[in-house]
This record gives sequence, C-alpha cells and structure tokens, in this order.
Amino acid sequence: MKRLTGNLVIELEDVNTGTHETVSETNMVTNAVNDILGINPMGCMYRAAGQFDEQLLWNDSLLPICPNMIGGILLFPGAVTEAADNVILSSGNLPVAYASNDVNATSNTKRGSMNLTESMALTDGYKFVWEFTPSQGNGTIAAVGLTSKQGGANGYGSDVAVDSTLLQLGRVKLDDTLADVNDLFRTVTVDFDNGKLYSLAYEDNSVKISQYRIPVFDLGLNEKLDDSTLTLEDSTALQCSTFSFLDSYMQYGIFMDGGDGYWYGFANQGNSTGDAVLLWVKISKSDFSYTEGSWTLSNAALMPVGYFRESSTYPSGSRNAVVRGGYLYVPSFDRSGVYRINLANHTDVTLISLGFTAGMQCVGDSGTTEACLTLIGDLIVGYGFAIDMGNHVIRTYEGSRCGNVATPFFRYKEFLVAWGGAYLNQYRYTFLLTPYLATISNLSQAVQKNADKTMKITYTLRETGV
Repeated sequence: MKRLTGNLVIELEDVNTGTHETVSETNMVTNAVNDILGINPMGCMYRAAGQFDEQLLWNDSLLPICPNMIGGILLFPGAVTEAADNVILSSGNLPVAYASNDVNATSNTKRGSMNLTESMALTDGYKFVWEFTPSQGNGTIAAVGLTSKQGGANGYGSDVAVDSTLLQLGRVKLDDTLADVNDLFRTVTVDFDNGKLYSLAYEDNSVKISQYRIPVFDLGLNEKLDDSTLTLEDSTALQCSTFSFLDSYMQYGIFMDGGDGYWYGFANQGNSTGDAVLLWVKISKSDFSYTEGSWTLSNAALMPVGYFRESSTYPSGSRNAVVRGGYLYVPSFDRSGVYRINLANHTDVTLISLGFTAGMQCVGDSGTTEACLTLIGDLIVGYGFAIDMGNHVIRTYEGSRCGNVATPFFRYKEFLVAWGGAYLNQYRYTFLLTPYLATISNLSQAVQKNADKTMKITYTLRETGV
C-alpha cells in the first residue's frame, strides 16, 4: 500500500439552537492493511486441499481498498495509543459509535450512515462522509479510527443481525486420514512465530501435553496446507492424583490457556442447586510443573465447563468456559448469568447477571463440536451477549457468527485461526477480525454527541507516494 495521509473533520450541530462545533485532526496509519495484503498465516489465502475448500472473493469484499478494506469508521470514548501495530483494541475501550460504507437501514442507534453522494474516490485517495442523526452515535468521542466496511457495520457486536465481526478468509477441509484430528480439536495454544501447536488431553489418569510442528510462515519440502503434515515433536504425561475428567463416556472437562504463562484444566458435571465442585490443574508452560486440587464454590450453580469425547471417526465436545485476566468465567446453570471465579482465591466468586436468560448455544454453526463461550481478543462472546474487560454485559443478536468452530480463536494480529467441524467434515478456519484500526486519530479535546446534536464526519485519505 502507498503511504497515506489523512484529515478528519467532525461537525456537530445543535438542532435546537443551531450552534456549530468543529474539530479537525490529522491521523496516523497503522499496519492493518499491509498485514492483510502481505501476511498469509498457514496459507489461508490459498485454495489448498480440494473441492471442499472455501476462499474469500477479494473483489467487493476487501478490494478496492476504499471503500472496502478501509470503508468504515469507529469512534471511541477513550484515547487510543498511536502505534503502527495497534490494530486490535482492548474491549475496555469499545466504540460508542460506528458506521459502514452504506446507509444504516437498521434500528441500531450506535450506527450512522455514509453520505453516498458526498463520499467519493479522488484522483489521489478517497473522501468519506458519514452522518449521524440526533438519536445515533451518542456518547463521548475521544478518538477515531478508520476500519473495514464489515467492522463499521456493527463494531464488536450489536443486537441487530447484520454483519459478523468475523470475515471468513478461508476454510480448509482436513485430510480424512489425519491421525491427530482429535489433538487438533484439543488445541489450547498456537505459537505463530515459531510454528508450534500445543494440545492438551486427559488420558489414563494423566494430562498429556502434545507439541506439534505446524506450518505457519514457512513450509517444509514435504509439507502441505491441509494439516495432514502436522508433526508431533514432543509428548509429556503429567500423572494426576486429584484432577481428572469426569464420566468415562462424555469426558467432562476442558483445558485453556490462561494468557499468564500457565495452562488450566477444569472439570465438573454441572449442578442446578447447592454448591459447585470444580477439579482443577495449573500447568507451567515453561517447564510443565503443575499443581492440582478441588474447589467447592458455595451456592454456585454452574453449567459444565465443557466436555470432549474422542472418536476414531469424528470428535465431539463443547466448550462453555474461558479464562481471562486471572479469572475463570462459567455460565450459570439457569443460563441467566456468568460466574467470575478468581483463580488465585476461589472464594472470590461473582455472578455477572446477563439481565435475560441466554440460549447458551454455539456461537457458530451447530455441529458435533461446539464453542458456546469463547474469547475474541479479550472480549468474552456468548450466544446473544458479550462481556467486556470491565465485566459489562453487551446484548447482541442471537445467531451464528461463523462456521463449525469448536476450539478457541487463536489470534495473530487481525487474523484468527480455529478448528471445528460436524460429523465426518473437519475444517481449519481462518478469519479476519474486522473491527481493526486502519488509522488512529486522537482528538485534542473530546467531544460530546447527544440527542440534541447531529454529527457529520468528513475523513479524507490521500496517497503521498510509495
């Protein structure tokens, strides 16, 4: 992509007094677009395996860059760090308003509309014009960023069923003869930079840690891109005396990467009343040292954290819990809330009320393996809701956001990789997390948009050279 410069103008008009406010700022350009055009993790841009592969058609979805790959806008309540690699923000600063490259025909009041008459391609760039009515986009605006058209359609989630934040770049069908498909579905960590995949399983009264080589950015002479050349490099078994998966058939229990240098395993079968009992194990990722035990949580009615059943034909299982920021999050048995359990002090338990009874269904298409609670970045996502870093509940539409995803979403920059499937069809998925930041513009002084004001935003991008 050529070098860009940008200029932002925000105009607010009080509909009662006619008073005008105008703010003008320049911006910085991030690496987001260059990442998309120049990075190809796991060959996700290629049609690799056969007739059941699915690849994104770039024209109109992402190209031309304006108004597609850059075709939306995000408005944030807090300042944004101006760094070229700052392409995905924490959920602690979710946008208060956004808009895409079209007219908002939905009831979503956070979303504005593009002025299709005034927005246009220029000889050296593009001029975007967005408009917000008095009822749209209200709140404090301290920073602005250009994003994709998909990211501008519903930010990080809304209660209106429009575009998903996940744009599927590719779906590769796994080799039917792959012996390690069960381990793929038990993946807990992907080290993109070093081409390593870690899978954790509970077998024979022990936790088995499997380290695989997987092609990410380099391809060996005898490797392909359908995971059929997944190479086992190391396997370690940790003998457990307290921790175990429960029930010999369903194998209740899951493993998760805590993001703090440890893997965590939890197991329970769910309880509708009384106290919850959770078996746990904590494993160091550096030397595989571990501790284990059992927690009793007073007056906590939990859904099962998940289960996994290995099969010679296809795996089955469900993931209903996540670890974030030193806490375990598990839905309540009645599905009206999510328990937040302190990993360092299990007596510190908080029930986050959703304010409604959730379906707690799979966030993707239903299959033999499902993810009913997952992390996208640091945003907890469930069926019909999300929970940000401040533990605020955001109501979202109840519907499928992706294909048959069963594992966590493993992120590299704005790319997400996951595995999943249904019955005899197993896939690797690659997505683009579309509310990325293509530009960043912090306002010298925050502005307030309220129900007495309209807002017009003019954002001009110009090419300045190679």
